[in-house]
Amino acid sequence: MRKSTPILLSVTVLLIVSLACAVPAAPTQDINSLGTAIMQTMVFALTQTAGAAVPIDLLESPIATFTPEPPTMSPTATLSPTPLFTVTPLVPQISVSTPTNCRVGPGKVYDRVGALLVGEVAEVVGRDATGAYWFIRNPDQINGYCWLWGQYATLSGNIAVLPVFTPPPTPTPVPAFEAEYEGQDTCVGWWIELKLSNTGGLAFRSLSLTVRDTTTDTVLSMYSDNFTNLDGCLDSSTKETLAPGASRVISSPPFAYDPTGHKLRATITLCSEDGQSGTCETHAVKFTP
Repeated sequence: MRKSTPILLSVTVLLIVSLACAVPAAPTQDINSLGTAIMQTMVFALTQTAGAAVPIDLLESPIATFTPEPPTMSPTATLSPTPLFTVTPLVPQISVSTPTNCRVGPGKVYDRVGALLVGEVAEVVGRDATGAYWFIRNPDQINGYCWLWGQYATLSGNIAVLPVFTPPPTPTPVPAFEAEYEGQDTCVGWWIELKLSNTGGLAFRSLSLTVRDTTTDTVLSMYSDNFTNLDGCLDSSTKETLAPGASRVISSPPFAYDPTGHKLRATITLCSEDGQSGTCETHAVKFTP
């Protein structure tokens, strides 16, 4: 590109000479004007040539293109929820699905001193050697303790650390029972049926029964070492012992008439030995068949 400048100058000079030869002489002022124009033409050509000159190294080198890199996004930290742990209470506790008596010892022979009801929770402080009874804080007594049967119980907490307690000595069994009017039956005569329930710690093996009709002043009595229930004219059943916790229906001696609507009074005595001996307990029941 730099060699083009002398060539251009030579062409311009030849053009001027040609014009000088071909054009007739003109006034002096026209020649001056022509020279000025030629000089302006040359200056313009030189200016254009100079402006068009570009360094060779720049033409041969490609123009660098800058492409911005997209910003790198840092991953957003994901917070994991804090796990919720269910803490097992350290203090053993007990609840029941059925109301359960609480006694001074592990068994029905011990006196009842409270009860754990459905929906209540009590602290457990010990157990018996069999694991059938639990020594708990008495729900019915402040600062009191009692033994609870575990048949209907649900326990929570660390029961493995519970000590084994020695229960108190078994108390002397106490005779106790309940009696209620059960109904009336007939075959040859009419008799009264009474339901007896042994609620004490002593078994009964004999009984005496007296039924008084206060309307007619009629009295019927019987003594027996058995507990017998007459079922009309067809059948009867007999038990020799009324054990603790057991119930039994017995039949009275028969009336010669129908006592329906009369006011009756029955007196029952149960004894721990045959022949109405040993330890005995008596109850009276009033009713109207």
